[in-house]
Amino acid sequence: MRQVMVRYRVRPEAAARNEELVRQVYEELARTAPEGLHYATFVLEDGVSFVHVASSIESDDGRSPLQDVAAFRAFQEGIADRCDEPPAAMRVREVGSYGFWGP
Repeated sequence: MRQVMVRYRVRPEAAARNEELVRQVYEELARTAPEGLHYATFVLEDGVSFVHVASSIESDDGRSPLQDVAAFRAFQEGIADRCDEPPAAMRVREVGSYGFWGP
């Protein structure tokens, strides 16, 4: 199981568009229900900092199921133009959780 956290900050004028693109990802995930993927996105109280947390089973070629989601690819396309602080991805290791990943 691979666990990743990505944090970035968008320009204030791009925050609403970024949230819209993120919601489109979740709409597609709700329709397609890819196996082996747990994914959450948070916006911090400043309204422009976002944190994405994903836990997934990698495919044989090392890809996350999220990379096969068309709306996620569309979200990634313009991310550099929306950001003040570019995405920083880091692998994380869970120490513990309670109900975070569902039943």
